[in-house]
Amino acid sequence: MELPKLNFQETFDFKFKKDKDKFFIYDLVRKTYLLLTPEEWVRQHWVHYYLTVKAYSPSALITEKKILLNGLTKRIDLLVTEKTEPVILIECKAPQIKLTEKTFEQTARYNSIIGAKEIILTNGLQHIHAYYENGQYLFYKPE
Repeated sequence: MELPKLNFQETFDFKFKKDKDKFFIYDLVRKTYLLLTPEEWVRQHWVHYYLTVKAYSPSALITEKKILLNGLTKRIDLLVTEKTEPVILIECKAPQIKLTEKTFEQTARYNSIIGAKEIILTNGLQHIHAYYENGQYLFYKPE
């Protein structure tokens, strides 16, 4: 399987397996192999980033949590917590998906339920970071 090189300075030690003609990647948070989709490839980079670079514990990361938004069940991709409080909501898209105002608004709607201080919208190649302050999002470039 040909996987695109994503925009991370670090390289991570992923575990893969193949079953029939499908590829799977090991999720350190859920402790199981998941179907390797383009979106999962992006999510696993962020999981490894927060576990290895930022030294968060696996229990501080929540993946694919269900939320109710306008009567519809949605799933958030990744939530970073500190002392069970939501800190960073990460919405992952496949690398070929363009990050637009519309995709950012989707992330912001999810965060209206979650209440994280920061959101990251990413396709693995481009990352959009924003803090939520005084009722609005302030975009920034991390150092």
